[in-house]
Amino acid sequence: MVTHDNRREATGLYLATVEVVTSLAERAEVIAALADRRAALVREDDAPGAKERARQLRDHVRAYVIPRARALESPLLVVLLGPTGAGKSTLMNTLARATVSRTGVLRPTTREAVLLATDADAAILRRGALAGIDAGQIVRAPAATAATGMAIVDAPDLDSVERANRVIADALVEAADLGIFVTSAVRYADKAPFDVVQRIAARGLPVLIVVNRMPADGSDQRVVLDDLRRVLKDTALRGIDDAQVQIAAIAEGRVDPSGEHLEADAAAPVLQRVDELARDRERRLALARRALEGALAGLDPLLSAVAADVERAAAEGEALRAITAKSYDAELSALFEELRGGTFLRTEVLRHWESYVKADQITRFFSRGLGRIRGTIITAIRGMPEAPVGVVEKEVTSDVVAVAVARATEAARRVASEWSSRAGPADQLARDPSLWSASPELAVRIRPRLHDWVASIATDVQARGAGKRDLAFGVSLGVNALAIAAMVGVFAHTAGVTGTELGIVAATGFLNQKLLQAIFGEAAMREMIAGARERLEALLGDEFLKERGRYDRLVADPAALRALAGELRAATAPLSP
Repeated sequence: MVTHDNRREATGLYLATVEVVTSLAERAEVIAALADRRAALVREDDAPGAKERARQLRDHVRAYVIPRARALESPLLVVLLGPTGAGKSTLMNTLARATVSRTGVLRPTTREAVLLATDADAAILRRGALAGIDAGQIVRAPAATAATGMAIVDAPDLDSVERANRVIADALVEAADLGIFVTSAVRYADKAPFDVVQRIAARGLPVLIVVNRMPADGSDQRVVLDDLRRVLKDTALRGIDDAQVQIAAIAEGRVDPSGEHLEADAAAPVLQRVDELARDRERRLALARRALEGALAGLDPLLSAVAADVERAAAEGEALRAITAKSYDAELSALFEELRGGTFLRTEVLRHWESYVKADQITRFFSRGLGRIRGTIITAIRGMPEAPVGVVEKEVTSDVVAVAVARATEAARRVASEWSSRAGPADQLARDPSLWSASPELAVRIRPRLHDWVASIATDVQARGAGKRDLAFGVSLGVNALAIAAMVGVFAHTAGVTGTELGIVAATGFLNQKLLQAIFGEAAMREMIAGARERLEALLGDEFLKERGRYDRLVADPAALRALAGELRAATAPLSP
C-alpha cells in the first residue's frame, strides 16, 4: 500500500509539473517572439551595449530556454563549474566512476567541455540545450557509465586565460538544469569565482557547492564554511530542493591512489544527490521545471534592460523625427508662400504670357464684354495671336521644380545639420552624403506630376465651359490656353496685391485675372484657381513627405518601439498562481 501511495504522489507531482511547464512554455514562447522583434528593430548605429543585450536575449531564449520548455523530458543537464585548479575534473571522474576528464595543474586544464551521456541523450542535447555550442568544443566521454536521462558536463574553467574557454563555460551556465559549483578553501572568495556565483544566481540555476582542499581540522573547516556562507549571504542562490544551498566540504588529500578520483566517502554527499536524480525520473522532471522557471525569472533583469534600451531608442527616434518634421514643414510652408506670390517665376516667362494677354484683340474682348461682340466671334478668333501654351507650361513647371528642389535641399540641410550632432545619426550621414541635399530623383518625380496637374486644370476648364453659352468664346480660345491662364493665375493672382506693388508679376497677374474673370466670372475664376492651387500643394506636400521619409526610415518606428517596450516589461510580471 505504501508503495502504491508513493507512485500516486509521484504521478501527481509529474502532472502538476506538466501543467506548470505548459504555462512556463507559453511564457517562453512570448518572450522568444519579443526577443525576435527586438532583434529585428536593432539599428546598425545603436549603442553597442543595446545591440549586445538584444542579441543576448534572443540567443539565450532561442538556444536554451525554448528547447527546454518544448522538451521537459530531455535529459537533465548537470554542469560542473568553477575556477582553474578547483578540482572539477577530479569530481567529474568521481561522478562518472571512471576516468573521463583530464586532471592536472596546467592552466587551463580543461580546454573543451567533456560530456558524459548515453548516445541517445547526447543526440537529444546536441539538438536542444547544447545546440548553440560548436560540436568541436564538446568532447564525448565514454558512455559506459552514463545514466539514462541525465548528462554531466565538465565545463572549461570560468576564469580561464583563454577567452574561448570562458565563452563555452558561460554558455553552459545558460544551458544547465543543475550547477555544481566547485571551488577550494583558498579560492572561494576570489573575484572570478564570486562573479561566477553571481551569474549562477542571476540565471536562477539550482546549485550545489563543493569546497575542495578543506583543512583537516574540524574547527578550521567551520571557520572556512562560516566565511563562505557570509560571502554567499546576499546572493540569490537556489538549492536543489529550493531550500538552503547545500555545501559539501572535501578535505585536502582525499583522493584515491590514481589521483584522478576523490575517495568515495569524501564525495558521498555529492554522489548521493546526483545518484538520486539519476534514479528518480520525477525528481529530474521537477528539477528541470525549476531550472526552466529560474531561467525565465532570471531573464527579468535582462528584459527590463532591453525594455529600457527600446524606450531610449523610441525617445531618440521621436526627437529625430520631430527635427525632420519641423524642418520639412517649415520649408514646405515657405515654398507655398513663394508659389502664391509668383516671385520665383522668371521675368522672361511672364513676359511671354503678358504679351499674349495684352494683344489688342484679347484686351478689347474683355474690356468691351463678351456679350457685345458675339456676332463677330469667328472673325475675331482668326485675328488673334497663338497662345504660347507649350513654352509657358514648360518654363513655369521648370521654375516650380527648381524652387521645390531648392526648398527640399534646404530642409535636408537643416535636418542633416541637427542630426550631425548626435553620434548614431552622424554616422549615417557620413555613410550617405546625399542626405545633405534633396534626393537626386526629386526633380524627375515632380515633372510628370506637374504635367498631369496642368492637364487636370484643362479638364476643369472644359467641364466649366460645357453647355454654357457665355463661355463659348472663352472655350473657343482653346482649352489648353485657358488652362495655362489658370495655371499662371495660381502663381500670379492679384488678390491681395495693392496698388503700390508694381512689376511684371503684378502686371501679368492683373491682365491674366481680367481675362479669366471676363470668361468665367469672378466667383468661378477664384474657385478654379483655388482648386488648382489646392491640388498643386497636395502634390508638393506628398513629394516633401517622400523626401522626409528618407530620414524617418533611418529611425525605427517610435510607436512600435513604445509598444514593444511595454510588452517586454509586461513579460517580467510573475505568472498567475
